[in-house]
Amino acid sequence: MRSAPVLTESADPAPPLWEQAAAMFVVIMLTQALIGPVFAPTQAETPILRLVWLPVYAVIAGLIALRPTAMVRAWPAWLILGLLVLHAFASKWWSIDPGVTQRRVIAMALSSAFAIYLGTVFTGRHLPRLLMLSVLFLGLGSLVMVFANPTIGIHQEANAGLWRGLWYEKNQMGLVMSAGTVAAAACLASGDPRRRLPVLTLIVTTLLVLATQSKTSLLCLIVGVGGIGALWTLRRGGAAFSIVALWLGVVLTAGAGYVFITDPAAVLIALGKDPSLTGRTDIWTALMREVSERPWTGFGYSAFWGRESVPAAFIRAETQWAVPSAHNGWIDLLIQLGWPGVILTGLTVALATLVTLFRIPGAGAREGYWGIGYLAVILLLSLSESVLLSHANLPWALLLAILARALTPSPEPVRVPVVPGLARPRRGAYQTAPRIAAHSGHARLRQSVPVR
Repeated sequence: MRSAPVLTESADPAPPLWEQAAAMFVVIMLTQALIGPVFAPTQAETPILRLVWLPVYAVIAGLIALRPTAMVRAWPAWLILGLLVLHAFASKWWSIDPGVTQRRVIAMALSSAFAIYLGTVFTGRHLPRLLMLSVLFLGLGSLVMVFANPTIGIHQEANAGLWRGLWYEKNQMGLVMSAGTVAAAACLASGDPRRRLPVLTLIVTTLLVLATQSKTSLLCLIVGVGGIGALWTLRRGGAAFSIVALWLGVVLTAGAGYVFITDPAAVLIALGKDPSLTGRTDIWTALMREVSERPWTGFGYSAFWGRESVPAAFIRAETQWAVPSAHNGWIDLLIQLGWPGVILTGLTVALATLVTLFRIPGAGAREGYWGIGYLAVILLLSLSESVLLSHANLPWALLLAILARALTPSPEPVRVPVVPGLARPRRGAYQTAPRIAAHSGHARLRQSVPVR
């Protein structure tokens, strides 16, 4: 007896358009576009700013509630997030500002929960495409702001003439635009036939990164796009080419590392950077003296840099400028949560990197190598910006999304028998496997088709 033809459906189905729009809204809010210039021009926490985030948290809760099966499958990521949140919340008991610590731990937990949702539901190339579209929207909005309202879109005093678009400061725009560039490169490398928007995104985001003159953002762009391009080239070049390219990469990386370790000042000068990293090394030296007072507890999650903080006042007096953060993700964690917080976050980053590397040949190729490309960006970014375990920050959310999708079992292709004379069954938005309705006279039989 001849078997019925079989149709194989995609292992990475796209979420419904309304869900994509809701997720894009949260992603855009996590970039903090317009929040600084409009609601917090002095970058201080205000009551109205807390109200602005309430609709965002409601959308996050709704999206998670609508995907219970997917959320259960992501239990390893939830376990890791639970440990991070519990440790941060525990710091309330020794925090120098318990109220701020409690509020921001809740905010961090909600935005991190959205990250797990994002990495679990938007599988394959759908996550980099969502990120690309979000950043393209913000990039076009920034161009409008630069030319229509330059008092907001362009720096007027410090960094006068440099573009900042929809953000409070140029580096913020540069980092978001570099994330969009990496996502667009991944969309092109994934084999998606829709290429016009990725190409447009590459043009717009690269232009805006150059307009900020942020060397950190430009370096992130080069590292992320270069990593994706290298992996795409290795895949298409064959075994011999891959081996030669891999060894060449190892030699160049080792050589660059040796030069940087032996003469870092020369490397920084060659890159056009101040050897003191624009005063960052002075901040780090002063902060490490504060760390020595509370090496195992820190000063409380998100509590150190408050306006009324006495230890932060010492740092600002010593460096002679209003330091807003440590400008280093690891030192900022150390000053907030001590060595236990640094070790726990470091293990999380290491696990995300390891499992993402193992995914490169299969699921990594389907997403255009976005996971490993953006992980390289985050690791680089963490050395100069406070982006780790943040309460409202796109890089941290994307790191957790990468971790969640790497730890969550990927849906396999669904094999659907096609019955002659019957239309192909339509899949519901939340149906894990298609169902086929077979009609025989007045009887109706529903049969669940297993996933192979």
